[in-house]
Amino acid sequence: MKPFFSIIVPCCDVAPYVGESFDSLLSQSFGDWECLAGVETSKDATEEIVRGYAARDPRFKVFTGPRSGSCSASRNTGTDMACGEYVIFLDGDDTVAPGCLERLAKAIRERPGADLYPCAIQVRNELTGRNEEVRDNYPAGFSDELSGPEATLMLERRYKYSYPCPMLQLTVFRRGFLVENGLKCIYGLRMQDSEFSPRALYLAKRVIPLHEPFYIYRIRTGSVQTVAKKPGHFYKDLAIRLKSLFAFYAEKSALAGFDRRIGKAWARRWTGTIFSKWFGKGFTAAIPREERLETLSIVFADGFGDFDRLLESASFARRFAAGKVKAFLRDPSARDRVERFFSRIYFPFLERF
Repeated sequence: MKPFFSIIVPCCDVAPYVGESFDSLLSQSFGDWECLAGVETSKDATEEIVRGYAARDPRFKVFTGPRSGSCSASRNTGTDMACGEYVIFLDGDDTVAPGCLERLAKAIRERPGADLYPCAIQVRNELTGRNEEVRDNYPAGFSDELSGPEATLMLERRYKYSYPCPMLQLTVFRRGFLVENGLKCIYGLRMQDSEFSPRALYLAKRVIPLHEPFYIYRIRTGSVQTVAKKPGHFYKDLAIRLKSLFAFYAEKSALAGFDRRIGKAWARRWTGTIFSKWFGKGFTAAIPREERLETLSIVFADGFGDFDRLLESASFARRFAAGKVKAFLRDPSARDRVERFFSRIYFPFLERF
C-alpha cells in the first residue's frame, strides 16, 4: 500500500541538523509517510547519521549521489522514486511543525486531487536569533480554490515589486501532477524555486491554499542561501533560470487559449529582473562589466528568439529598454551609452510613475 506522503530530503553537509529534521518526522502523530533521503558526498557524518535512521525505521530510504552544489538532483531522483500520492520537499537542515502532517492529510482528504496545496512557512533565523516571521503567499479569505493561471495573476498583483516565486517547501504537490508534466529542477541550479515554481504554478489545474504553517525554515551560517553573499552571488544561476523561463513562455504562449494577462505579468517580472540585476546602479558599480556580459550572454546563448516572443507582451518602455540590452551585448561601442541610459533615463523614469 502506497504511503500518503513522500517526503524528499536532500542531505549534504547537514550532520548538525539532519537528526532534528528526521526527529520532527518521527514525532508526528500521522505516520503514513515515507522519507526519501538523497545523500550527496559530504565532508561530515551526514551519510552515517541518515543511514542510522534508515536502519531503525524502514520508512526512511536512502539514495546517494555525487556532490552537485544544489538540491536539484536529490529532488528529481526522489520524485522519481516516490510512492506516495503527495510530495513534500524538506531540506535536511529544516524541520516540520508538531502535528502538521495530520492536519495536512485531513485538509487534503477533505478536498482531494488538487495539483498544489500551498501552505505557510515559519522562519527560524539563527543569524538574528529571532523566529517571528510566518510567510503565506495567499491572503486568507481571498479564494479557497484557484487555477494555476489565476494563482499566477493573484501573486503578481499582490506582490507588485517583488514577485515571490513560491519556495518549493511551501507547497504540497500531487505526485501525479509532477510526473505528468515532467516537472524537474535544473541539475546543479541553486535557489531553484524561481525557475521551478512559476512553471509548476502555471501548469496546475487546481490550487487549494491551506495556510498551514507546517514548514520550519532555518536561516543559518554556511547554508547555500547565506554563503558568499556579494553583489554578483548566483548571477550565473539567475541567467540559467531566465533562459529556461523565456523558453517556457515561448512554448506556452504559442498554444491556443493562452491568457495574455499571464504574458504581461511575466514580461514585467522577467524583463525587470534583467534591467535591474544587470543595469541597476548598485550592480553596475559593484560588478565588473565583464562578469555582467558573461552571465547575460548565458541568457541569450541561443539567440533572442524566446526573449522577443516575451517582449510581444511587454509595454513600449520595456521593449525599448530591451533593445538597449541587445545593443549592450552586440556592440562594444554602445556599452557606455546603454549603462547611462538605464541609470539616467530608464530607472529615474520608473521612479516617477
